[in-house]
Amino acid sequence: MTVEVPFRSLAIDQSDVRYRHGPDSHQQPGTPRGQTIEFGWDESTVYPGTSRKFWIHLPDRYDPSRPASLIVFLDGQWYLDPAGEVRGAIVLDNLIHRGDIPVTVGLFVEPGVLVDAEQPKNRNVEYDAFDDRLVTFLLTEIIPQVTERYSIADDPDRWAICGGSSGGNAAFTAAWLRPDRFRRVLCCLSSFAQMPGGNPYPQPIANEARKPLRIFMQAGHRDLHWNEPRRNWLSHNLRVAAALAEAGYDFRLVLGDGGHNPNHGGVLLPDALRWLWRSTIT
Repeated sequence: MTVEVPFRSLAIDQSDVRYRHGPDSHQQPGTPRGQTIEFGWDESTVYPGTSRKFWIHLPDRYDPSRPASLIVFLDGQWYLDPAGEVRGAIVLDNLIHRGDIPVTVGLFVEPGVLVDAEQPKNRNVEYDAFDDRLVTFLLTEIIPQVTERYSIADDPDRWAICGGSSGGNAAFTAAWLRPDRFRRVLCCLSSFAQMPGGNPYPQPIANEARKPLRIFMQAGHRDLHWNEPRRNWLSHNLRVAAALAEAGYDFRLVLGDGGHNPNHGGVLLPDALRWLWRSTIT
């Protein structure tokens, strides 16, 4: 299907732009709101000494007799904030109510904090690593607290994971290492360029058997170091996208104007979820 879009002149300078949120990112009259419940977790064995919060968003249409889909949002509070750039719970409520995506429980997970440590933030340790610690943490420590309380489908095609910046490559890593659990991936402005040891993905994407993943990528034309030869966030996202294309993956890449602008990925969330969940409405 061909869709016409209005012409818009390119900016002469290289300043950021701000994208306007669409109606699916605002609370709509007549759309029932789900329930968001806050939890804390300070008993991790995968990341000892860390403390964090997580939230479960239960949509109004959740029915215990019909197992729901699941989506994990890394940097959970930022993705959940109803006045923020993403507004994840609002988007889920609107799309589920309209039948655009299946009934989906949202799990919003914060990165860990090392209590009383000189450098308390554990985010980059958790999100930038190319190993299975984060996905193991999610599968063995956090997600069981959802499945013990609510009816969640076991089908990995009904599990998604989402993140931005370092959380973007963390989401990609989780699905890459455990496609038996996560099959749908949304990664925005991913920090592949700053992963310890460098971006690991183009080579295994090209050389390993294709994994059953559906991947939505968002990047910025002038992301960090976009015009420099080293640690170039734009070029590394393009390299991953090119490898996915050449390997025949089911993926989509959307480029935004400006630099490391999380507003673009937030505005795209409704369309990204519709694309990720297509052909799964039950």
